[in-house]
Amino acid sequence: MHRIGSRGWLALGTLFAAVATAGSLYFSEVLGLVPCELCWYQRIFMYPLIPVLGIAAIENRPDVYRTALALAVPGAGIAAYHSAIQRLGGESCSIGSGCTTIQYELLGLSIPNMAFLAFVLVSVAVLAAR
Repeated sequence: MHRIGSRGWLALGTLFAAVATAGSLYFSEVLGLVPCELCWYQRIFMYPLIPVLGIAAIENRPDVYRTALALAVPGAGIAAYHSAIQRLGGESCSIGSGCTTIQYELLGLSIPNMAFLAFVLVSVAVLAAR
């Protein structure tokens, strides 16, 4: 069985971030869903992970975990909060349809649920690379 090295884990983290970014752009640009305020914050933390992890994978720099986690952990926190207010109710935001509105679900996961999963997978990948 082949063991994944740090470069492979960083490439996998890059893939997770790229899929999440492509998904968010698909939801807004193709499906026409307007991102709410919390969705924008999640994008702010997700999008830079692609070049950060991609360059780290090319250069085989597992110490990038500090930078990656500085983006992924707050992003996961925002996504978790967003998921909670969608399910439990709470504050609404002013952009788009509101942060409490579930605009799309895939396999029972709302968009912030999917973002949370992506942030967790990126975090696991960068920690495994370390």
